Amino acid sequence: MSRLSDHEKALDLRRKGKSYSQIKETLGISKSTLSDWLRNYPLSKEQMYLLTGKSEQKIERYRETRLRIKNEKFSIVVENEKHKILPISLKEIFMAGLFLYWGEGTKGSNCTVSVSNTDYRVIDYFVHWLEVCFLVPRKKIKISLQLYSDMNINSAINFWKKTLHMSSKQFIKPYIKKSIQKTINQKNGYGHGTCQAYIYDVKIKTRIMAGFEVIYKELEEYKKKTYN
Repeated sequence: MSRLSDHEKALDLRRKGKSYSQIKETLGISKSTLSDWLRNYPLSKEQMYLLTGKSEQKIERYRETRLRIKNEKFSIVVENEKHKILPISLKEIFMAGLFLYWGEGTKGSNCTVSVSNTDYRVIDYFVHWLEVCFLVPRKKIKISLQLYSDMNINSAINFWKKTLHMSSKQFIKPYIKKSIQKTINQKNGYGHGTCQAYIYDVKIKTRIMAGFEVIYKELEEYKKKTYN
């Protein structure tokens, strides 16, 4: 837990405008570790101006430049991939959702169609998938949240409502874990809690499971032709 605690302390100091050198001196953590933890937390221009040491200002400007270049390179890759991937057909949307469900969805129940995740994009895609590929009205999808006792509960609920374009009626009472959020994930990936989107529909669940069967049988046929 001390590692998680150090990570949270480092993030807190960074938000307060402390440099890598200052955080290293306070916490005794190597700059290489801090570089990994804080790579997505550049200082603002005002925070850099307040740094007393010229060398610290220079280092922070260098890190800011590297982050900007990294983001610019990523944007170029995104544009290149967009031209390769788009437009997406309905069949491709269905297949992408099927594989998402294969990895993240509930499989044990005969009627529950459900995906849980901390990444809002996963839940958003799943809801879109149900809507577009199975013609499920968005208003019929239910949402269950797992949140943490040190979170702003109302803020988290409002985040999911806004992101998923859903009403309060679709949200059941959230489950609040007594454990605190900052001890769960040192990369702070649980910022809005865990969201479960679900419906109860035997026919849709049967179609999903049948889809898995079709794909895996196709893989088995490919393996027979390739490796036998």
